[in-house]
Amino acid sequence: MSAPVSPDKIAKPLCFQINLQAGFGGGEVFTAFFSKALLAAGWETILFARPNARFFKELELDAAITVHPVGGIGELLDQLPPQPAIIVSHALLPAEWAIRIRSRGHFLIYFAHMPLYDFSPETYRGCDLIFAVSQHVIDSIKDAKLDHYYPVPFYGVADFSRSGGATAILERSVYDWDKRKFRDRVLSYLYPVYFSVKPKRQFTRRKGLTLGIVSRLTPIKQFPLMFELLVPVIRKYPSINIEIFGSGGYASVRDLKRALAPVADQVRWWGHQRDVKAVYPQLDFLLAGLPEKEALGLNIIEAQVCGTPVLAVNAPPFIETVLEGETGFFYTDPRRDGGRDFARLLDALLATGGKYPDPRKAMAHLERFSLAQFAQRVKNAMTTVHARHIAIAEVALRAPEHIYP
Repeated sequence: MSAPVSPDKIAKPLCFQINLQAGFGGGEVFTAFFSKALLAAGWETILFARPNARFFKELELDAAITVHPVGGIGELLDQLPPQPAIIVSHALLPAEWAIRIRSRGHFLIYFAHMPLYDFSPETYRGCDLIFAVSQHVIDSIKDAKLDHYYPVPFYGVADFSRSGGATAILERSVYDWDKRKFRDRVLSYLYPVYFSVKPKRQFTRRKGLTLGIVSRLTPIKQFPLMFELLVPVIRKYPSINIEIFGSGGYASVRDLKRALAPVADQVRWWGHQRDVKAVYPQLDFLLAGLPEKEALGLNIIEAQVCGTPVLAVNAPPFIETVLEGETGFFYTDPRRDGGRDFARLLDALLATGGKYPDPRKAMAHLERFSLAQFAQRVKNAMTTVHARHIAIAEVALRAPEHIYP
């Protein structure tokens, strides 16, 4: 077990972060550019992560950002400094650990990377403050009758530091194996053998209108349900191509393949691609999933920065990140109209002869998602947090038994 982290020799204000996720996703990308923004805002940061979380190295964190390995939540408490500190957790902690952390005078912040509609609000009562990535998430916090949230959404940044500068897009596995499950453990050995001898395709554009998914294939995106509703429309347009760049669990991939089966000849699967910056320009439009479980959609921001417009349901959070007619187009939720508005939109796009908007021209809109503006929002928020933390720490040090019953 490592010794506690000592902040004694750090001159700047210090923020500890916790991200103990074993898998890589949007939350980990967000952790990386939040760390960079802290540095830009004049803060030091130390990130507690699992020892095998190699993706943080791939995200090319600044050398000034210390990644401190911990084996789990039980080891974490012993490695926090004895003096009160500011702690940002990118996932909910067990209630008893949150109590123990706060009882020492630490100021605990939860980053809400997802709307609260599918979560018990009680779990969020165990922190001092909630940070949210979008107004959509803030609205879900309000609906949960919670009032200890920072009122300004942080949004996100198109961070391509994980991109590898690939010269070609090659087919990769579409599966992320969960080795806690017996089925996945078995397949995680068998499938790579099959995939290693399978001829690999190299991506080339096909004629027609190319719609793409660039995302982890997770349940929150609701891709299977979305395509169950949109496939009857897509079948009427054989010139439309669906290109899927991403990977997911066995069940997620299975369900999506079932939904797309009627248009299987229009669909190609490319698996997870590290260099997404090379992927977006190959698409005419990025296709977003269904909205309400989505918190922000970093892929939507990335696509626009790369010049690829977005097709999305006309609902939060997409109305926060897409500018109608300039960086993409909205259509009515197909659960409401069976895909009729989506068909109208496809007709309109095909009638343009390939003349689509270039999001890069919407400079004021994209500037909202720049690292500079993100860092300013982080600086403003952390200035507020720093003042509140000092007040709580003084009380905790005088009478810790009175601060948290």
